[in-house]
Order: sequence, then structure tokens, then C-alpha cells
Amino acid sequence: MSHSPSPPGAVQLCYEGVNGSCIKTPYSPGARVLLYAAFGLGTVLAVFGNLLVVTAILHFKQLHSPANFLLASLACADFLVGVTVMPFSMVRSVESCWYFGARFCALHSCCDVAFCYSSLFHLCCISIDRYIAVTDPLVYPTKFTVSVSGMCVSISWILPLVYSGAVFYTGVSNDGMEELVSALNCIGGCQIVVNQDW
Repeated sequence: MSHSPSPPGAVQLCYEGVNGSCIKTPYSPGARVLLYAAFGLGTVLAVFGNLLVVTAILHFKQLHSPANFLLASLACADFLVGVTVMPFSMVRSVESCWYFGARFCALHSCCDVAFCYSSLFHLCCISIDRYIAVTDPLVYPTKFTVSVSGMCVSISWILPLVYSGAVFYTGVSNDGMEELVSALNCIGGCQIVVNQDW
């Protein structure tokens, strides 16, 4: 069974023959290969680079310090971005279609927001830690203790997880935007709309 190529200028759909399918904007084969190679390399580096950081900090006792536990937690957040977000976003970016279903779209978006925000929270805590270490080095060991580091790690995980869960699983982020949501919804798309309040 062979497929005849679409005539030039014809509209391509994510799901041919499906009513309500999203419009596909394909790249040329050469560009697709280059994009997959670049995005794939970035994903592999994110996964294995952060896994190496976590393993090194947890394995070597010399690296067990409050600041390094914060770094290991940041590497965990970035590792999870590399595993749960980047591969699927790569396919969506190159193919311009979402082929993984509507339920997984919500989970993917929830993971994207949660882990990226967690990474940002960790970076904020690390910058505060470094600021204290530079400006007040003599009392730094008494200010940034294991319990303070644990509190920073807890906040950096709990707040983003609660926020992303509330935004994507309660439906409150769509309040007042029902018309826009219905206009954007098509089969093969993963458009998440969040109102200004959220």
C-alpha cells in the first residue's frame, strides 16, 4: 500500500481523514533530521549530565554539604525535565503535531510547569546561598545548615507541584476562556490556555 505525496500547496493535517484535525506545518526531510539530531543531543545531555551530577554528589561523602544537596536537587529537577518533557516536546516541535493523546498532553504540561518552576526555585535558593557565602563567609556555615537546605529543597518542590496540579487538573485556569479553548482545540494539538489570574 503506497501513499501518494500531497500535491504542492495542499494543506496537510496531523491526522489525515479525521474531522477536526490540526493543520500540520512540516519541515523538509533534511531539516527534520537536523532538528531531531540537535534536540535529541540536548535531551541526552540533559538526562545523563544531570544524572552524573546527582550520582557524584550522593556517592562521594566529601560532596555531602547543604549547598551540594541543593545542587543535587536542582539536577533531579533538570533530569526530570529531560526525561518527561524534552522528548515529547521535541516531537511536537519538529512534527508540529501532538501524537500522544489529550490526557498525556495535560500530564506533559503539568510536568513541564512543575519541573521547570522547581528548577527556577532551586536556582533562586542557590543564588541566595552563594550570596551569603560571599558576603558573610565566616558565619555562612552556621546560617546555611542542612535544615535550611532541606527547607529550600522542600519549598522548591512542593510549591511548583501544587501550583501545576492546581492549574492543570482543577480546570480553574480555563475560567472565562472557554471560547478561546474551544477555538484552539483540534485533534493533534496540545495547546494549554491559562487565564491571567493563574
